[in-house]
Amino acid sequence: MAVTGPEIERLIALLAKLPGLGPRSARRAVLQLIKKKETLLAPLAAAMADAAEKARICSTCGNVDTQDPCAICTDTVRDPNVLCIVEEVGDLWALERAGAHKGRYHVLGGVLSALDGVGPDDLNIGRLVERLSGGEISEIVLAMNATVDGQTTAHYITDRISGLGIAVSRLAHGVPVGGELDYLDDGTLAAAMKSRRPF
Repeated sequence: MAVTGPEIERLIALLAKLPGLGPRSARRAVLQLIKKKETLLAPLAAAMADAAEKARICSTCGNVDTQDPCAICTDTVRDPNVLCIVEEVGDLWALERAGAHKGRYHVLGGVLSALDGVGPDDLNIGRLVERLSGGEISEIVLAMNATVDGQTTAHYITDRISGLGIAVSRLAHGVPVGGELDYLDDGTLAAAMKSRRPF
């Protein structure tokens, strides 16, 4: 039974579809938006309409921006010789937030997954091979998640570009900063031991 009008119920239902928000969290968010209609709801609606109109997918790397090519691809300060390959735009944003990469990026749009029916043609791998064949890039950094599908995708890409003479590296796996050994899973501990280095 609906407690509010259809417009508010529609807003709650749409917000509930966002990651991290269920129906209860969406209802609380909508109540807060309505309570602060002038300072939150109206500006949010305007910002969403603006983003819906101007948001673009970069034809070079796959990032989301309001220009094509995106701000990262057109940044002349970045190292054009190093390309970091990520699964999703969120991964690119996380690396940028950390200031961890000073080169360019390539977003695959997912990972290979036989169970989900995702093959190489479903990802942005063809465009990646085109970029790497241009000769400007000397190193790629595989920043895939440490999952079976992520590692399968990393191996596939490595095999696909093996004849191009490009150095391939990947993110380190192991004990996180501030991590306690007792709380880590067996796979993380094994990866950390295997990737140990001189102190």
